[in-house]
Amino acid sequence: MPALWAAGISAATSIVGGIFGSQQASQQNEQSQQAHEEAKKLANEQARITNEYNKKAFEAEKNDYFAARQFQYDMAVRQWQYDTEIQDFRYLQEAKKYKGSADNYQQQLVFNSVGAQMAYESQQAQFNELMASTAFEGQGALIESLQNEGRASLMQAGGSRTKAVQSTLAEQGRNAAILAASLASGKREFERGMREVALQRYGSDLAAAANLMIKPERLPDLPTPVMGPARTFVEPAKVLPGAVAPPSYVNPMMPLIGGIASAAGAFASVDKDFY
Repeated sequence: MPALWAAGISAATSIVGGIFGSQQASQQNEQSQQAHEEAKKLANEQARITNEYNKKAFEAEKNDYFAARQFQYDMAVRQWQYDTEIQDFRYLQEAKKYKGSADNYQQQLVFNSVGAQMAYESQQAQFNELMASTAFEGQGALIESLQNEGRASLMQAGGSRTKAVQSTLAEQGRNAAILAASLASGKREFERGMREVALQRYGSDLAAAANLMIKPERLPDLPTPVMGPARTFVEPAKVLPGAVAPPSYVNPMMPLIGGIASAAGAFASVDKDFY
């Protein structure tokens, strides 16, 4: 009987231990499942945070790029407008300078023409004076010759008279030749003076033309700014939750089965000894 009581106690202890082990296994399985769910929840939350951040960063990068691109284009347009205004201003300034130079050139030509005309008139007046003086001297010499001839005719007769007339005619011829030579020389001087005046005017016109500015021309229009092709953006790949190891389960029936088996073994040992 003591052996039977001991076997009963051992069997009861084994069964109670099996029940307790089964309960512990169930609790361990619950804790493992709870830890697994927490890990999955944390992985999902981390994936959500990462995807939300990547999306915001992607949108911010695109917005910054297009804002900088528009700003650069606007600045290029402003620079183009400024350069165009500067180019037009410089052209107008050069056009004003050219107009002043052209006006001075025309005035210089007029001055040269007036100066040449005055020089022509001066040369012509000198030549006219020479012709008038020559004609007056010629008339005076002729009158004097005729007077001498008349006096000679009154005072002399015969051969002496003839010689006196011949002498008077000879003197008249010499005087006429001198006057003709003087007139021819004066004409040549007149023509030379006219050529010098023409040459001086030509030289003055060339000098005025040399000082004339070259007519300015408008430069070609500056090329307008063109916005280049936009950059291609690729959205970031969606981040998936990280892999979470599956929970490790313990069969809660195994401790109970083991306890029952141990109890059965204890009774079997008592029965064997009893018989």
